[in-house]
Amino acid sequence: MLSSPPAVRPITVAGTIAARLIAGWRALFSRRMKPKHINAGARLRVVLGPGVALGPGKADLLDAIAETGSISAAGRRMKMSYRRAWLLVEELNGSFQTALVAADKGGAHGGGARLTELGARVLRHFRSMERKTQKAIAADLSALSTLAKPSK
Repeated sequence: MLSSPPAVRPITVAGTIAARLIAGWRALFSRRMKPKHINAGARLRVVLGPGVALGPGKADLLDAIAETGSISAAGRRMKMSYRRAWLLVEELNGSFQTALVAADKGGAHGGGARLTELGARVLRHFRSMERKTQKAIAADLSALSTLAKPSK
């Protein structure tokens, strides 16, 4: 005689996955996030055309490359991976008439990177625009700051 199949108990995989997702979201949003911006002010981002933008992050990377002579060291200083730093450099180099950063291949004596003349000019213009922006908005920023809730 054939025996009847064993009783099948339904598995609630969907319930388990949903519970994990909910727990993950609770954990994510229950943590206090570090404030991204500590000081009041404006952050300038200049859009030069479709897909071509220069902001404080890229400008800081150019500064770090100029100071360290290395894309890798500049990336470490900014707490980003070498790959991320290199991709940003490639994006910058492709966005202007000529390269902003010249990189030498590594090897036994290591490589290196430096700002080109155009790279230095672009960085000077951007930093000048930042200073002018801060000066132009200083009075309004001060007035607006007095209206904001005090930080904890």
